[in-house]
Amino acid sequence: MTHPLRQHIEEIVSLTDEEFDFVLNHFEQIKKRKHQYIIQEGEIVNKEYWVIKGCLKSYFVDNTGKEHILQFGMENWWITDYESFVKQTRSKTSIDCIEDSELLYISFENREKLTAQMHKMEHFWAKKSKFGRIALQNRILSLLQNSTKERYDLLLEQYPQLFQRVPKKMIAAYLGVSRETLSRLDS
Repeated sequence: MTHPLRQHIEEIVSLTDEEFDFVLNHFEQIKKRKHQYIIQEGEIVNKEYWVIKGCLKSYFVDNTGKEHILQFGMENWWITDYESFVKQTRSKTSIDCIEDSELLYISFENREKLTAQMHKMEHFWAKKSKFGRIALQNRILSLLQNSTKERYDLLLEQYPQLFQRVPKKMIAAYLGVSRETLSRLDS
């Protein structure tokens, strides 16, 4: 059976067995339980995570104590605090597990080494970065131009499995609405 990371990478670039072994040697695997953090606000982040199994949330808590979810991370998704990871500054977000999760991570140093030594992986991450920017742009545009109902319907259309795995209050925090507003949309 093909390793899930290899399948993921080969959606963009093909790898020989030797190349994939070389890539995989730059990663470590970890398991985290539901509610465990992989990143806490204020720490310097040195790892980028790829979700093998599970569901995570990236979020920050504002001055009033309200949680704002920036991103969910499910199988085959990458997640970290990218500003902290790239600039080696203190994290502005926290990431914790909504479900028990299995993750692969690569350190900043290993990612830099891997991209310098292997053009295919440099191309892979460049493509993934472009896709991430497109998704972020679409999320911002949706927040600016769509009604709450339209944002809800779009999220349901794009990620129906999320609604089976994530509590409604987290969906509301992602959409930027109250739980009560979300309940009215659900009925």
